[in-house]
Amino acid sequence: MAGFIAIVFIILLINLSIAEKLSHRRFTIDNVTNTFLMNGEPFRYVSGSFHYFRALPEVWQKRLRVMQASGLNAIDTYIEWSLHNPQDGIYEWSGIADIETFIHLAEQEGFYIILRPGPYICAERDNGGIPYWLFTKYPNIRLRTSDPDYLYEVSIWYNKLMPRLQRYFYGNGGPIIMVQIENEYGGFHTCDRDYLRWLRDETHKYVRDQALLFTTDIPDLNIKCGKIDGVFATTDFGIDRVKEIEDIWNTLRSVQPNGPLVNSEFYPGWLTHWQEPNQRRDANAVAKALRTILTYNASVNLYMYFGGTNFGFTAGANDWGFGKYAADITSYDYDAVMDEAGGATEKFVLVRDVISEFMNVPNIEVLPSRAKAFGKVQMKPIIDLLSEEGRLLFARGSPMESIKPRTFEQLEQFSGLVLYETDLPEFEIDPTLLKVDQLRDRAYVYVDQTFLATLSRENNIYTVPINKSIRKKLQILVENQGRINYYVADDMKGILGNVTIQKHNGQLQVLENWTHTQFPLEETQVKHLMKYVESEQRNSPETETGSLNHGPTAYYGEFIVDDIADTYLNVRGWGKGVAYVNGFNLGRYWPLVGPQITLYVPGEILKIGSNNLILIEYQLSQKKISLDSKPQLDG
Repeated sequence: MAGFIAIVFIILLINLSIAEKLSHRRFTIDNVTNTFLMNGEPFRYVSGSFHYFRALPEVWQKRLRVMQASGLNAIDTYIEWSLHNPQDGIYEWSGIADIETFIHLAEQEGFYIILRPGPYICAERDNGGIPYWLFTKYPNIRLRTSDPDYLYEVSIWYNKLMPRLQRYFYGNGGPIIMVQIENEYGGFHTCDRDYLRWLRDETHKYVRDQALLFTTDIPDLNIKCGKIDGVFATTDFGIDRVKEIEDIWNTLRSVQPNGPLVNSEFYPGWLTHWQEPNQRRDANAVAKALRTILTYNASVNLYMYFGGTNFGFTAGANDWGFGKYAADITSYDYDAVMDEAGGATEKFVLVRDVISEFMNVPNIEVLPSRAKAFGKVQMKPIIDLLSEEGRLLFARGSPMESIKPRTFEQLEQFSGLVLYETDLPEFEIDPTLLKVDQLRDRAYVYVDQTFLATLSRENNIYTVPINKSIRKKLQILVENQGRINYYVADDMKGILGNVTIQKHNGQLQVLENWTHTQFPLEETQVKHLMKYVESEQRNSPETETGSLNHGPTAYYGEFIVDDIADTYLNVRGWGKGVAYVNGFNLGRYWPLVGPQITLYVPGEILKIGSNNLILIEYQLSQKKISLDSKPQLDG
């Protein structure tokens, strides 16, 4: 009995000791000296953004160590709801979704963490990181508002997410010092104060006072909308606005008179869309602007420090509120301080030198990133997606019929392609004009599986003339190019309106009775293709180059790896599509318009010996493709 009492007493002492240590762990604000306080001592951070979901988990530690070498003392990351909750009731916490391992690795490398759980994150990700299935479940849902359906789903998500993170909050002994509420909400077209207060309280329910709650907003008049009572406010701006830094700080002070100054997104680079030049920012200008910010004793986060890649169909799109849709490229190199493969750039050296003027920088050698060329790969056509065999192989489930066209969300499909088919009526005029209302985003139009034209939301092309003929079957293959990630909150995909043809009197005839065939182009369909290749490849026809007039075609090739290293898939000469290496979806390619020509291939998905490459090409084919040692992101 005495021994048992002694053990209980020892356990009690240990718990008291832990409690005493934790009681001293506080991250707060001193509104007199306008500084952060860590355990009562003045503190400021220079952090870098690194989104765990844009790099394979096998390289997280490597990337963090390069960041450590530059003198950063904190890591900033979003949490992507749609990654962890891809379907209603389904949750992912392993592999690239293993947020806890990422936090643990960052802590091991000596970093504090600034956590940005959204639930909306923007980040140039599909739908701003909000799951697409919310549109399926609630067709009229109003995202980022106090809509009861949205609040209900956020509360379910936070109830799954936050308990996993609580032990990592600073006051509980972990590295998370700050937790963001929403994201640049002042720039959203709806200023719903009730929503912001609800989200503040819902987040505080889990965080309590164990980390500091904060907001981030663009420094303009709308910052007032983003400010939440009782929540620390920060702002964001890049090198183009440093010349007006006094005005920016004054704007921040207009909603928050005291406290430390923080730029939560200082942009050393910028995002890029297809059909525009790759965005670059001068390294010397970045270093000069960073120095200016730090002279104000401000804390700052460099967005992005390491950008990484939008693998698969995760890249989003922008609208900017002007009604002009622009899809984001697959690479998230961002012209960041580190390149897409995690290597240190010239910008890295200059930024590190500036940081060393204000903080201690460790003497850590940074090794260059390593990439290798694996030469040319012969590509063989395997199957046409719209053929009978192609549909059996690639289509998900049975075709669905309805009077009106269904959206991707109504079909419970995240991305890829949907084929809409109907019988054409007799034309009263020749030619007539086919029009697709509210196309999202790109459509390949066929009649009896013969290519007619491409329609494009990006380029505002929604009509095409059709000649009168004996052909009868209209086929519209719609591509989801990425849901809008900024400003717009209801970017559903497919055909949202009517499909019409003109009649003799100028009136429009609405086409009805549609059959929908779904091509999500996910892992399951790629596995089906691999089995087909193993059984049918020897009978493949000789590759022909040129336009694909009968729909997308799957191509297959193999290459030998004798030394594991990163490489770059050079798709120059091809048209538009999606690429897979060893079943891993590298993302979308579109070299016809650029600027991105190569897709980053992480060495971690390669294996010694034979590796396979699959292209789902929509428009234009070649006989070969190459694996290069250097990226081409500038066209």
